[in-house]
Amino acid sequence: MQELPQSLTGPRLEPRPQDPAIYARARAEGLTELQARLLAARLPGYSEPLTPLVTPSLRYLAHPEKLADGRRAAERIAQAVVDGEHIGILTDYDVDGITSHVVIRRTLVELFGVPEARLHSLIGHRIHDGYGISLPLVERTLGLKPKPTLVITADCGSSDEPRIASLAAEGIDVVVSDHHALPEEGPPASAYACVNPTRSDCAYPDATIAGCMVAWLVMSLARGVLIEWGAVPQATPKLSPWLSYVALGTVADCVSLGASPANRAVVIQGLKLINRMDAPCFRAMAERLGPDSVPFNAETLAFQMGPRINARSRLDDPYAALDFMLAESDAVAARKLAILEDDNQSRKAIEAEMAAEARTLAAPELAAEAKALVVFVEDGHPGVQGIVGSRLVQAYGRPALVLTRAAAPGMLTGSGRSIEGLHLRDALQRTLELAPEVLSRFGGHSGAAGITLHEARLVEFKAAFLRAVEEQLGDTPLYPRLWTDGALSPGQLDLATLDELEALGPFGREFDPPLFEGEFIVESLRPVGADGSHLMMELSAGPRVLKAIWFRALTPGELPAFAMGDTLRCAYKLNRNRYRGRESLQLMVEHAEPL
Repeated sequence: MQELPQSLTGPRLEPRPQDPAIYARARAEGLTELQARLLAARLPGYSEPLTPLVTPSLRYLAHPEKLADGRRAAERIAQAVVDGEHIGILTDYDVDGITSHVVIRRTLVELFGVPEARLHSLIGHRIHDGYGISLPLVERTLGLKPKPTLVITADCGSSDEPRIASLAAEGIDVVVSDHHALPEEGPPASAYACVNPTRSDCAYPDATIAGCMVAWLVMSLARGVLIEWGAVPQATPKLSPWLSYVALGTVADCVSLGASPANRAVVIQGLKLINRMDAPCFRAMAERLGPDSVPFNAETLAFQMGPRINARSRLDDPYAALDFMLAESDAVAARKLAILEDDNQSRKAIEAEMAAEARTLAAPELAAEAKALVVFVEDGHPGVQGIVGSRLVQAYGRPALVLTRAAAPGMLTGSGRSIEGLHLRDALQRTLELAPEVLSRFGGHSGAAGITLHEARLVEFKAAFLRAVEEQLGDTPLYPRLWTDGALSPGQLDLATLDELEALGPFGREFDPPLFEGEFIVESLRPVGADGSHLMMELSAGPRVLKAIWFRALTPGELPAFAMGDTLRCAYKLNRNRYRGRESLQLMVEHAEPL
């Protein structure tokens, strides 16, 4: 294997830059020194009030009437309810799409009284159909008996004008609800309505909300219209309980949890609802994860529940994930979760093998100091392209596109992940300008995107894409880095500090969980996990000895590069370890190197 440049063999620990004005404002508003430090590193240049971010509340949500086309979409949905039309619900296959589907379906059935027989669930198969309103989904919709006269999309549709036109030509109105960046030509012209907060003519104040939140707002507006028309009682319940699903979709889709009062509010409120454990799907997940997993937090949704739901759509038919979320009994939820669990284990094995091959393929590009990585894994599984792309970004600190063969002969599909400073969808748009025929289809946002192209165009695409990336990044140095929030004193290594940090939650994309750095002496260590790839340690700092876990620290069979008694420089998070009802502090090590 080709030798990698020295700068790429491990991440650098670098302190997060801080905005002194934010620090001063936070201290003036009564936040602690540590809390002010964290905010100053996460909200550079933020000029809005801090209270809606620090104390999230639903009262800060903007009214859905502010959404361009929101009223038009809601009235069309209300009309379909009143007239007894057949309605198709067409959503993406990931967690955001599945939770959107649940919000729309439960609202129509439980609040608006639409019979199940008049609803059609339309979710694409990642491998056979592709993302968005694909041609196979159009054909499936047109083949339904009776054919729906309205299709409501969620988490997709903004870039699907040709397929929407095909549905419209057959007398089907399409109401698009989505949050992905619109193409340069604007909303799809053939859609009856297109509700998307990224529209240039949209007055909704937060363009970062997830697809499930857009769906929730549209269906809330439809409820209001039906009450105005007298079609449902004034006492028809609001959609507030469905915020549990919106919280899950918001966290799992990695939308901004930084300068977004709306996203922070729905996650906080949604977690409160989830932790009531009213829904069988959440009870089944708690049972699977064990009693010490409750209460759930944002990380539980991001790293436990989200991957299990996503695994199904990555490898197979996504309907088992929908059935799990909609399960009406604990037995059904447990049975469906077992399917998702098996898929998740398979996904992990496929991902590990494909990531290793992708790293090998990336080596020549790294040696050539390419600004972005484009790797074609010939026998790779398309369902884990995005995860493998994320692994490359983490390892090498540059944007990555991972390609595999598509179902159609001669075609490739790919999924990309980006870094701070590069808007990935804009880079793909620029690629198309530089080489107009290279991309058959693409979509996404700043941090992630999907593409389809002819294999014969790969070399041409790669050249144009690298140029587009270089135009955006310029001379920005690229290397893997871990941004830290500095050091904690030994006296701060306790649960009280963790309480202080958690008061600022939820954490997620653009509001990263606190990561600290410090020096510790290794008191004990042992490999753990089925393949011995995790490292359990006891680390001391001054008089304190703390338990620590470092996931994926080792290649199976490998020995640590340090021993008992060594001093380590660590990047770590504070974690609340629950065991049989007792809580203790644990360090979650992200990186460690012997001094």
